[in-house]
Amino acid sequence: MKIGGFAKNPYFMNYTELQELQHVEKLVTLQCVEGWTRKMLSEGIPLIDFIKKADPDDRVTNVIFKSTDGYTTTLTLDYIGERNIILADKLNGIKLPPAQGFPFIVVAKDKWGNKWARWVEEIELSDDDKYRDYWEEFGYCKDGSLDKPMFDR
Repeated sequence: MKIGGFAKNPYFMNYTELQELQHVEKLVTLQCVEGWTRKMLSEGIPLIDFIKKADPDDRVTNVIFKSTDGYTTTLTLDYIGERNIILADKLNGIKLPPAQGFPFIVVAKDKWGNKWARWVEEIELSDDDKYRDYWEEFGYCKDGSLDKPMFDR
């Protein structure tokens, strides 16, 4: 996992090193934009701890998640800290299988499924509030909150 961008201490950690970090569990419900939902016990690394280790520049407002398949999505730094969002490597006590997003999936509680990045390999700390992620290019709302419209109109 690489973390960089506007970071005073960018770094890389391999999967084994990441397994040694503190893990927490959260029972969450994923609501897919296709209409299905799944409740699951997610276990992973608190993202805010991971980000703090990189010592983000004061300008950082957004966190961009980049996946092995080229997918990107963003969450605000405030949201990640306020909700104690995790980077999960286990679902329901089972190591995340490749089909579900190995090595990591962002558990974006109270966000539509398009904000739950899978196969995450890089995190970029950014000040670009206008950055458009993969689904935003197709009209999905940047915020992605369940209590807001799914699409920008």
